[in-house]
Amino acid sequence: AHAQDPAQATRVGVAVVDTFVWQSLASVAIPGVTINRLCAASLALLGALTRWPPPLRRWTTTALGLAAIPLIITPIDRTVDFLMDSSLRKLYKVPGEPPAPH
Repeated sequence: AHAQDPAQATRVGVAVVDTFVWQSLASVAIPGVTINRLCAASLALLGALTRWPPPLRRWTTTALGLAAIPLIITPIDRTVDFLMDSSLRKLYKVPGEPPAPH
C-alpha cells in the first residue's frame, strides 16, 4: 500500500516505532518497576512498624499497589513524553507526538 509513496511508508514506520517505545515505557516498564518498588517498600515498612500477621501485610501491600495506579499514570506519561522528546524524537524531529497521518 505504501510502496508507491516512500515518504508515507517512512511516516508510518516512525509512528509505529514511536508508539511501541512509548507504550513499552509508559504502560509496561516504568509502571511495573514503580509499583513493584512501592509494594516492596510498603511490605518492608509494614513488617517493621506493625505486628500484623503476614497475610494481612501482603493484602495491604497489594491494596496499596492497586491504589497507587491512578496516582502514577499522569506523572509517568509526562515523564515518558519528556524523555522521548529529549532523545528518540529528536532523531525524526517531531517533538511531542509521532508524525500526523496525511
